[in-house]
Amino acid sequence: MSLAEITSRIHKAEQTAGRPIGATQLIAVSKVQPNARVQAVLESGHRLFGENKVQEAAGKWPQFREQYDGVSVHLLGPLQTNKARQAMDLFEAIHSLDRPKLANTLARLAQDMGKCPDLFIQVNTGQEPQKAGVLPVDADAFIAECRSMDLPVKGLMCIPPVDEEPSLHFALLGKIAARNGLDGLSMGMSSDFESAVALGATHVRVGSAIFGARDYS
Repeated sequence: MSLAEITSRIHKAEQTAGRPIGATQLIAVSKVQPNARVQAVLESGHRLFGENKVQEAAGKWPQFREQYDGVSVHLLGPLQTNKARQAMDLFEAIHSLDRPKLANTLARLAQDMGKCPDLFIQVNTGQEPQKAGVLPVDADAFIAECRSMDLPVKGLMCIPPVDEEPSLHFALLGKIAARNGLDGLSMGMSSDFESAVALGATHVRVGSAIFGARDYS
């Protein structure tokens, strides 16, 4: 599927839902993709990308930023506290703020560095024990805790369980965001981004549909 086709489908979903065209940003998830594929998407004019690991991003994006203006890279995967300083230098946004220890680390570094990326709190909407994120019942308190540290919380993120209807999880995330006065909703991937757009996603994370299948070997 071409980048233009995905963008067209996002715009159609926005229009159908009565949302402004362009209300949803497309994050091209470039994790584990060869540089040639990433460069092809950059050449097409796209500038917003997502990575899952700090180390991989550090080996890829400084070079691309020298070649292309206006590049923005967001961290989508889990963040270890010992990689937090490096992440704050590398990324314009972090979508995986998921625990008090990380919030405290980011708040301390923000004071030291005088800057902080935009933050999205990851909510474990499916309450899956193997998955990161705050539980829905704890989300309001954690949002308040992060705000008390002056962290720039812009929204929420979720990854629905693979065997459940994603729209139920998107709707839940939207309700939590609304009652906490948050506008940002990072939700929806290659298989379900149109449902996410219909339910208010401000960021959809699409990888394989843009770049092709990943080779983890």
